[in-house]
Amino acid sequence: MGSRWKAILISTVLCAFLPTFMIGLVDKKSMNIQSPGESSTKKEAEKQWLNVLMGDGSIERKWIEDYLVGVLLCEMPVEFGVEAMKAQAVVARTYALRRNEKGGKHAEAAVCTDSGCCQGYKDPALYRQQGGSVESVEKVRNAVACTSDTVLVYDGDLIDATYFSCSGGLTEDAQAVWGEEIPYLRCTVSPGEEQAKHYVETVTMSKNEFLSKLDLASPEDGKRLIGEIAYTSGGGIDTIMVCGNIYSGTEFRRLLGLNSTAVILSVIGDHVTITTKGYGHRVGMSQYGAEAMAAQGHLYPDILLHYYRGVKLVEYNDN
Repeated sequence: MGSRWKAILISTVLCAFLPTFMIGLVDKKSMNIQSPGESSTKKEAEKQWLNVLMGDGSIERKWIEDYLVGVLLCEMPVEFGVEAMKAQAVVARTYALRRNEKGGKHAEAAVCTDSGCCQGYKDPALYRQQGGSVESVEKVRNAVACTSDTVLVYDGDLIDATYFSCSGGLTEDAQAVWGEEIPYLRCTVSPGEEQAKHYVETVTMSKNEFLSKLDLASPEDGKRLIGEIAYTSGGGIDTIMVCGNIYSGTEFRRLLGLNSTAVILSVIGDHVTITTKGYGHRVGMSQYGAEAMAAQGHLYPDILLHYYRGVKLVEYNDN
């Protein structure tokens, strides 16, 4: 085992078992996380703060590391392995700080607490009131603390650290979903996701319901219900022809309310059966894929470098 990986293993063990006040003793340089020159121990006045749009419409100012605890409690199952949680912490931190720097979707806030828009968030106190355990909160808090200040960059800029639940075995290119080629968001294999709830899911509906959701009438004589289908490199629908009308994969998914664009269709009698693989847009890090890698003994830098091409892990410096 190389000296780098010995150092990574040591730091991981320390973070997993030492109390919170000892976490600052872990040397991130041993993990090949590049420091921009600023000490990882920051004064209170230098900590990163975010304006967060809450569910009730109010805006709360939160320290990034506290905010991330609530994100992980909402976005990732607490049963997941520690290394998967650390990977999620780095991704969520990068996502939020990028929007804090460049501006997000909200005029007065960097992010909101809607997982369908930005990132989900659950206050730890509310989590406990709803039956969550103290141990789970501390597990999440430790994962955040062990990766304190660590972010992902590409060519020196914070990446758009998108993530999702489950890919169905293969992630998607950003261009296939958002029409923009992003070099670090490329199709990649994501094995070991079979335990995910939505790894494969099948729905059946009548032809009339199928057509109604697509705002179509019954096909005219001579026209096929389902025509030519083109697929992306990530296995999702690129374009699909229905009754002579062409839909993009993302539009088809949205109109039918499907789990993903990775779709197989069959028409039997008066019914359409649709089988999807994966859950979400399938661009960036698969959370269940990260869990599978963690279970195989991979550390969080390995997980992140697998899902985001050509990126670097660095300590965030708000210069």
